[in-house]
Amino acid sequence: SILLRGFTFGIDFEGGTKVSFPRGDASVTQVEETFREAMGRDADSVVIVGNGASATVQIRAETLNNEQTAKLRDALFNQFQPKGVDGVPSKQAISDSAVSETWGGQITKKALIALAVFLVLVGIYITVRYERYMAIAALTCLGFDLLTTAGVYSLVGFEVSPATVIGLLTILGFSLYDTVIVFDKVEENTHGFQHTTRRTFAEQANLAVNQTFMRSINTSLISVLPVLALIVVAVWLLGVGTLKDLAVVQLVGIIVGTYSSIFFATPLLVSLRERTDLVRTHNRRVVNRRKPSTSKSAVSAPVTGGAADLDEAEKAVPAEAAVGGTPTVGAKPAPGARPVRPTRTGKPAGKRTTRGR
Repeated sequence: SILLRGFTFGIDFEGGTKVSFPRGDASVTQVEETFREAMGRDADSVVIVGNGASATVQIRAETLNNEQTAKLRDALFNQFQPKGVDGVPSKQAISDSAVSETWGGQITKKALIALAVFLVLVGIYITVRYERYMAIAALTCLGFDLLTTAGVYSLVGFEVSPATVIGLLTILGFSLYDTVIVFDKVEENTHGFQHTTRRTFAEQANLAVNQTFMRSINTSLISVLPVLALIVVAVWLLGVGTLKDLAVVQLVGIIVGTYSSIFFATPLLVSLRERTDLVRTHNRRVVNRRKPSTSKSAVSAPVTGGAADLDEAEKAVPAEAAVGGTPTVGAKPAPGARPVRPTRTGKPAGKRTTRGR
């Protein structure tokens, strides 16, 4: 979507003129016709923000000079008679703002610089605090969050404004916080992993994700609640577009950040670490330890075949057990051998004799 559709940038990035006034009984079609008659061309966009008495009409167009702006204000006032604060129709109820394309370009440049500085500082901190593989996984996870959130904005067609950039930086911080929480538990579980053979590195990391899973979910739910409240206030009560832009990007970012910290960051870390000789050697030791020994498997194997299987089973049995001697620990006597009762000294008991009185 980013490659094919691109983004819908706000007036602060592309430049232009924005005119707004109380809606009253005006409709989008009527406002578009009024603008076309006054300016001789179509407006870039006409939207109604908010509901009820607080609803406003926002017109966005290419940059207008002072004469064009005054002409448009007169046409809108004559057509819709917008009312001011005191309830009396007034031209003062119509507001306008203009942004040059140069200023919009400066805002875009500063936003990209802020994002780059943020990523660099994050990379330095995680490298010093943890390790370089965790830094690579965390930065890749942040890139995933950034692209996914931006892709949602492109796909749905939300307008990108400075509030969107602020919200994007905020959710990157939230995603980083959640990722660091998981990485902290991974570091705790994998500390000195090369000296143990109980679990592989991937199993230790998976255990860390399971241990922090509910904490990540609960943190995300608590964070989503005020964002939803902000959307309700911005859309249904106040009709403030800036709050809506800020809340929408935070809502999308929190959901994406929670997913990536659990299902993306740690698996990527494991994939990177399993390429190292230390982890490969450790995983090999764990796998070898879990394999049953050859002698035990041969002795305990049931004899289900013919003479060949019987010969193999007899080879696995110690010779002294086959002739009726003392079997070794864990060995089974040969078929048909006389059972031997061990004595306290550990030597086989001799033949018992009976003496008459």
